[in-house]
Amino acid sequence: MTRHLEAGRRSRAVALWIISVAQLMFLLDATIVNVALPGIQGSLGFSGSGLEWVVTSYSLTYGGLLLLGGRAGDILGRRRVFIAGLVLFTVASLLGGLATESWWLLACRAVQGVGAAAASPAALSLIATTFPEGPERDRAVGVYSAVATAGGGVGLLAGGVITTYLSWRWVMFVNVPFGVFIVIAALRVLTETERGRDRFDLGGAVTGTAGVTLLVYGLINAATDQAGTAHSADPDVLVTVGVAVLLIASFVAIERRNPHALVPLRLFTDRVRAGTYIVQILTSTAMFGIFFFLTLFLQKVWDYTPLQTAVVYVPLTALLVFGARFSSRLVARTGARNLVIGGLATAAAGMAWLSQIGNSTGYLTGMLVPTILAYAGLGLTAVPLTLSALSRVPAEDSGIASGVFSAARQVGGAIGLAVLGTVAWAAAAAVTGPTPNGRSLADHALAVGAGRGFAVAAGIVVLALLIAALTMPRGRS
Repeated sequence: MTRHLEAGRRSRAVALWIISVAQLMFLLDATIVNVALPGIQGSLGFSGSGLEWVVTSYSLTYGGLLLLGGRAGDILGRRRVFIAGLVLFTVASLLGGLATESWWLLACRAVQGVGAAAASPAALSLIATTFPEGPERDRAVGVYSAVATAGGGVGLLAGGVITTYLSWRWVMFVNVPFGVFIVIAALRVLTETERGRDRFDLGGAVTGTAGVTLLVYGLINAATDQAGTAHSADPDVLVTVGVAVLLIASFVAIERRNPHALVPLRLFTDRVRAGTYIVQILTSTAMFGIFFFLTLFLQKVWDYTPLQTAVVYVPLTALLVFGARFSSRLVARTGARNLVIGGLATAAAGMAWLSQIGNSTGYLTGMLVPTILAYAGLGLTAVPLTLSALSRVPAEDSGIASGVFSAARQVGGAIGLAVLGTVAWAAAAAVTGPTPNGRSLADHALAVGAGRGFAVAAGIVVLALLIAALTMPRGRS
């Protein structure tokens, strides 16, 4: 009996690492190409505006198809969908590394997003169905969150090393051996879940997928650019966002009447889960603010190289990982609510402090200490938010619940680009001379804009804290 229990634990541990490393690969791919963009532009002849689509094409298909991918796992089997998504992602990575034309790379990036959107919700729902609620699931989610939250920082560091010593093509090729290994291991270790009896909700799939995709696209294009030009009132942005709102409203109407809904509205009747989704959107919005503006500040104002910038994120990423692992041990003692509120309060304090970066050139007090607070605080929230999103979800809905949670992260990132980018670039464009400490006007304007962006991010985290306080239950539940 003991031998069987031990074998079961080992099997679940291997399954957890397979799932976690796959999720790391998907999130890493969203950032690893950023450092390689100049090399990609020189090699494939991208225009300045076209180059943005190397990042956007992946984000759009990944974020837009998460709901469909989550429901596909519930109906077709999560192991089957997980492996199919991995295969698609790996093949697209190989072909993308071989690209000789700009359209070729963009198509492969979009297909990568499709594969990730299929496999990512299936990965998280496999944790929900493999590990029972309680300490074992807490530990599993802690490992998963620690590995997953490392994706952004690892992506920056890997991108910096690869573009410095190899070629931009290796930011695509690096996925191939990992993808092949994970597929082989998943076929041997993961067990298939029972197929659901629901049918695909075609109307919900079309309106929901198109609505989320257009919303993400519209928010990305709405951001004020670095010249201070606002695009929120551009006709194409207004049309895109307007159509997205109509599609999402139609999606809700369809889901209310359809017994086989793509996203059962019962997921949102639970106050804790609904609040968790909102908090996830808000924290992702703020997290994007740190990543985006700090990267610009380091490279433009402090003249860091891409590799130096990537190295800065190594200890910060380690804080996210440590926070996730630490909170997985604390959550049963303190409760999810206390960890989330404490983490968000710490993160808000760090971001508020970081908003003064334009008035200080000191590395220690101007950048390091406040970013440590911000990253450590956000790291503490990863596990309790994930557990709250999965708690009390019926097995047949775990895939779509995971998809909604993952989609909230993607939508939050798009909102961060639109809202925080608009605030920062508008503030920078309004700056006039003279400048302090002999800075150039451009450097001073960017420092002011970044500081304003951090201040707004701190306010968004405070709003997330208030929502968590109102929706999450007291005690250890």
